[in-house]
Amino acid sequence: MNPKIDKSIFWPSLLLVVVVTIFLIIFRDTAGPVVSNMMTEITFRLDWAFEFLTIGLFIILIWLMVGRYSRVKLGDSDDKPEFSRFSWGGMLFCASMGTSIMFWSIVEPLYYYTGPPFGIKGGSTEAADYAVSYGLFHWGISAWALYALPAVVMAYSFFVRKDHSLKISAACRGVLGKHADGFLGKAIDVLVIWSMIGGLGTSLGLGVPMISAVVSDLFGIEPSLWLNVVIIIIWTFIFSSSAYLGLYKGIRKLSDWNVYMALGLALFVIIVGPTLFILSYFTNSLGLMLDDFLRMSLYTDPIAKSGFPQTWTVFYWAWFAATAPFIGIFVARISRGRSIRELVFNVLMWGSLGSWLYFGVFGGYAMDLELSGKLSLTEILTEQSEQAVIVAVLNSLPLPMVVSIFFVILGFIFLATSIDSASYVIASVATQKLGPTTEPARWHRLLWGVLLSALAISLTIVGGLDVVQTSSVLVSVPVLIMYVLMGLSLIKWLKKNEHLHVYVKK
Repeated sequence: MNPKIDKSIFWPSLLLVVVVTIFLIIFRDTAGPVVSNMMTEITFRLDWAFEFLTIGLFIILIWLMVGRYSRVKLGDSDDKPEFSRFSWGGMLFCASMGTSIMFWSIVEPLYYYTGPPFGIKGGSTEAADYAVSYGLFHWGISAWALYALPAVVMAYSFFVRKDHSLKISAACRGVLGKHADGFLGKAIDVLVIWSMIGGLGTSLGLGVPMISAVVSDLFGIEPSLWLNVVIIIIWTFIFSSSAYLGLYKGIRKLSDWNVYMALGLALFVIIVGPTLFILSYFTNSLGLMLDDFLRMSLYTDPIAKSGFPQTWTVFYWAWFAATAPFIGIFVARISRGRSIRELVFNVLMWGSLGSWLYFGVFGGYAMDLELSGKLSLTEILTEQSEQAVIVAVLNSLPLPMVVSIFFVILGFIFLATSIDSASYVIASVATQKLGPTTEPARWHRLLWGVLLSALAISLTIVGGLDVVQTSSVLVSVPVLIMYVLMGLSLIKWLKKNEHLHVYVKK
């Protein structure tokens, strides 16, 4: 099958990205506050909707794992998984988390320690108890539930119903019917492409300054705008090489290396750090999170109005929901031959375990530095910056130069994997038809990757990257409706298409 671009999605998406970028460059000073106010309105007015959506998805996924359709195979009877479980798990984790997990696993527990939930006093023993447990909650099962449902619906549409289109509009066809191919369907797909670009803006917004700060510390130079630009150019080169090689030779290998290095760094910190404290603190934090899971999931604080759940939980659910269509399409594409149960279980398990490992190890290590008085990270956070905290934590480890170099390389590969996966998915969405083993045109994948890098460079120069981050979360409001459409479509298809089902043996 010769993949052809879908002009009705390709050109409007390209136009939207270019116009919005130019608009942000021209009106960067006025656009920021407007977008920020809209974001605040969403998190405070729709807190209940995002929280019910997330817990609701978790319940649906449990039903998919244990119900009568759990053994439905995503493919034909002779289809076998294309990737080993390790490569498959690595790709789905690396595409989803990027540099965000490296950044927040160190910084986030410090914010919870100084500004904890539930009316707890900041800096207290109880606040320290919750510091890592809330990170485990935000980056754990609930977050991955937001990613898992679109993945199941897309995989079912693509491999069982044989709708050879990797578009979210195709995943809503069960409810939308013929409108999935009309204006409404096109609008959904263009919106999804913008949400992916905004989601990557978030990863770049966190990743570039973090890597820049560590590189500056390594070479004793001042962090600068041009250093950030050079970092993005290097990222573009790594990504372009991988995108050129494609899904099987490029993205898979990059993800495998990513996982090996991420595990290696975490293991190093466990061994050289306060091993027993990290293990004990993680165990306590996990127990606290599991015990308070429902309370955390539905916490809106309407009486005291501290703003904690809106600033953190609701923002995270909105951010993850905005990027979920991208992750769903990518995970669906690499999941041929798996059962519905296998797909759901592995997304929830691999994702949560990877996030918990990083928060348990790096969050635990950072909190030990703070609580033992070895290093006042909260002071560095208040007086300097989040990036300065990362540098201070890396310098507190044995062989700081080696660790920092390793950290920089890992950061480069993490974000290259994310850009790689995103450009692959955007190209897939803007392609008319794709077979089970067909990939979007090579030039098409490279074009979106280069465009993403150009967007990042131009917005870094004018200082508008944070506006793109926030605008991507605004997309999460229509995505709320998309989730309902996808969920209803899947249930309708499962009941209607029983004759198409191939069941995996127990």
